[in-house]
Amino acid sequence: MISFIPTLSAAQAREMIETSKSKATALNVPCSIAVIGRDGHLLSFERQDGAMAGSVELAINKAFTAQIFNNATDRLSVLAQPGAELFGIQHSHNGRVVVFGGGIPIQFQGQAIGAIGVSGGTVAEDVAIAEAGAGILAELLVPGRA
Repeated sequence: MISFIPTLSAAQAREMIETSKSKATALNVPCSIAVIGRDGHLLSFERQDGAMAGSVELAINKAFTAQIFNNATDRLSVLAQPGAELFGIQHSHNGRVVVFGGGIPIQFQGQAIGAIGVSGGTVAEDVAIAEAGAGILAELLVPGRA
């Protein structure tokens, strides 16, 4: 039996960015938004006017973190606290691991096939903006749906 594992297209990545930008505009939060593919490399990126310079690498690294750990970065934040089972994980991967909210894996059958990362607002704002972008693919990635 051949197993089909979808990949994110550049068009889907741009659609995720556009949806996230709409949410960011509604929240009045200029931000950087990154979408990476299953290989961990950038598919699409945008830094909105007024977004902080520091938000660029954070958005990319939030997406990277969500992808390689197949976990939302706000969830990793809990696991990376002193005394928790992943304490210190943020020091791995040459410091690219980000353990606060704004990175969300894009999953198919439980496996990350890409991720979105957002930086520029509060953690709650970044999560909401990332969720908006990630949410547009939810129906497309449900097995059995076109």
